Amino acid sequence: MDTFSKLGSMLLHALETREPTVDLLESFVDHWKSITNYYIETTDDSRPVRQTDIPWCLRQMLDILVYEEKQQVEHTGPCLEYLLEHKLLETLCTLGKAQYPPGMVQQVFLFFSKFLSQIQKPLLQLVNVYRPVQKLIGLCALPGSQTEKEEAQFLLVLCSRVKQDPPTLRYVLQILDQPAARISASDQSQPGTQPSNHRTEPPPPPSGQTESGLLSALLQLTRSPRAPVCLKAYHSLLLLSALQSESSGEILSERTQLGELLAGRLLELYSLLPLESLDPGEVQSWPHTPWSSQSSDHMTSFFSWLDFLDQLMREAPQVLAVKLAQCVHRFWLVDVLQPQLLQTCEQVVLVSTSVLCAAVRLVQSSSLMDQLVHFLLRTQTLTQLLLQRCDHISDQISLASLSLVDELLQKPHRDILDVLVLSFLQSRSYLSPPAAGQDDRYAESPEDSEDSEDSDGLDEDPFFSDSLLSDSQLLLHPPPPPPSPPPLSSGPPPPSGLGSAADVVNSFLCLVPVQVRSSQLLQEGGYESYVHDAHTQVTECRSLSLSWDWPLSLPPPSSGEVKEFFEGHLLKVLFDRLGRVLEQPYELNLKLTAVLSRLSSFNHLLLHEYLLNPYIHLSYCSRSLFSVLIRLMGELMQRIQQIPNLTDRLLNTRRDLLGLNHNTGLEHLTLLRGLVVLEEFCKELAAIAFVKLPLDRQ
Repeated sequence: MDTFSKLGSMLLHALETREPTVDLLESFVDHWKSITNYYIETTDDSRPVRQTDIPWCLRQMLDILVYEEKQQVEHTGPCLEYLLEHKLLETLCTLGKAQYPPGMVQQVFLFFSKFLSQIQKPLLQLVNVYRPVQKLIGLCALPGSQTEKEEAQFLLVLCSRVKQDPPTLRYVLQILDQPAARISASDQSQPGTQPSNHRTEPPPPPSGQTESGLLSALLQLTRSPRAPVCLKAYHSLLLLSALQSESSGEILSERTQLGELLAGRLLELYSLLPLESLDPGEVQSWPHTPWSSQSSDHMTSFFSWLDFLDQLMREAPQVLAVKLAQCVHRFWLVDVLQPQLLQTCEQVVLVSTSVLCAAVRLVQSSSLMDQLVHFLLRTQTLTQLLLQRCDHISDQISLASLSLVDELLQKPHRDILDVLVLSFLQSRSYLSPPAAGQDDRYAESPEDSEDSEDSDGLDEDPFFSDSLLSDSQLLLHPPPPPPSPPPLSSGPPPPSGLGSAADVVNSFLCLVPVQVRSSQLLQEGGYESYVHDAHTQVTECRSLSLSWDWPLSLPPPSSGEVKEFFEGHLLKVLFDRLGRVLEQPYELNLKLTAVLSRLSSFNHLLLHEYLLNPYIHLSYCSRSLFSVLIRLMGELMQRIQQIPNLTDRLLNTRRDLLGLNHNTGLEHLTLLRGLVVLEEFCKELAAIAFVKLPLDRQ
């Protein structure tokens, strides 16, 4: 065969030195006749095609076509005209389909791939090109195929040509509405025109959606165990989906079943997950798995396909991205995940919640995130159930549900905060009428703040006797203000209410009584580390909300008949669990306080007032974050009386949590860990208030 190649090169060199037009055509026709004569003269139908001259003849024909095009820049050369007029591509498809001689289809795929990639003139709209291309697509991804490599290369080249000329998408998908005009013979001499006698007459338009052979073949090739084949199929689908012409997105979304096919593959991979044996923690924290990852592991396959869909929707035109996301919503979220979430089997609930948690964290496309948010927050029964499960009898389910909320709060989607929190605070009916009538500023002095708790009903709480409060006040010595963090981006400073901003910060710093503070016992990083972390989180939350057009002033309090305030399902469950922080598992408390810290970090005035202002006058039966903490401190002061050697036990507990020792006894362990979490949480809130409020640091 090397000898044949050398002879071919010599022949082309000789042709280039003579008058090219007639000799090139003659040589081209001779090579084609050599192929057809083989079928006339040969009777051995078992001889492989590689042992014949057919591959060499096809290469020579292609070389001639490429050379001719370089010489005939503005016109269609006679060799290309001969190929089209005599329907050589059709004949090659027929020979390839017949697999005669054996292996012929591989040679046909190779020829088409090189023909489409090396010939620069636009040809896909010609009937004598797109019809054989359609037929060759029909030979791709057949059961038991031995030519997946060549098929994937052919389809990738085809999709690349479509990207260069998006209107040809209709031709390769066999979706044509109107026949194109014939090209007249006189047009052949004009620059850029196509051959004269090749109509672009399309097949009749399909009725409704069609499952394109191209899309089905590509999807089938993504299942290939051969990584190069699989990746080429992925790239081909991305090329098609990313077409930005005016009609391409509409064609793919309305005239094909692309969305159904891609969502169906997601369901197929999800169905392979062994839900009964999966570790929910591993699923929930699953790392980003690039779509190019190839693995036989079912979890890797599922999340890599999810990443592929996410990437595809980020690059696709909006109309197509929305359609694909809607298919994922309908076929996976509603038909599969929702019934699993509604089950009573704890393992199934845990795994399905963890999968959702990972999906929310990993998804970046706005279209798919819209559908996830719609599914989680606009399905009333499901939304209430998921929030109720944040306070489930199973700590694992509670932790998974809180983690899902935490992931949602980190996504750039305005509806999340609006639905979960802000819609319930908008009326500001958590304020008592006197406070509501003072235009968001209060006339009392800091010394009167203790009396202001009367409106919260704390005077009737057994944990808040006068003696207890006065004793606590003697123990609370706020530290000096820490250094200022770097300035944040623009935004109005929230109103601080009673007293200075420093009063607000110190109110949180001084919540935990001195005798139960343990951080200073290990000489850990100072308050500056909390400020640094708070600054990072507040900056992240502010960047998320920059485009949400939040108001620059608080809405007026509700007037007329005061309705009983309801903080919303999320804040209710968070406050309820916060009140039990001394009796809950450590990991659950960490996640609970993390969610509350993130909510407090958003730069919405209602969130600041309700979560970070200790001095608001609460209406009857209302509570705020600060009031819940105050009650918790009252319970704390009673329960610490039961713990001997409190300081030493706290020090050992903190050292144990830091991995410095493992000698903490089991007695009162949950309570001691709750104390550590509570101290850290109050410092976090103080740091967040410090970052968000303009302090006088002179």
